[in-house]
Amino acid sequence: MAEITLNSEQVKEGLKSALLEVLRENKDELEELFAEIIEDMAMERAIAEGETTELVSRETIFKILEP
Repeated sequence: MAEITLNSEQVKEGLKSALLEVLRENKDELEELFAEIIEDMAMERAIAEGETTELVSRETIFKILEP
């Protein structure tokens, strides 16, 4: 069996090429993943902000939401 020798630059280029291929082939899934991460971060911030603000009655909220 033949022995294959790679230097660090060849390994780096091979990994870069493989990563780019994975990113291209899974673009839709990655977009969904990043969208979910951003939504989760926004929800976390909203919850944290809500914990430090004044409470509002349910009636007040529905008045604001009325057209």
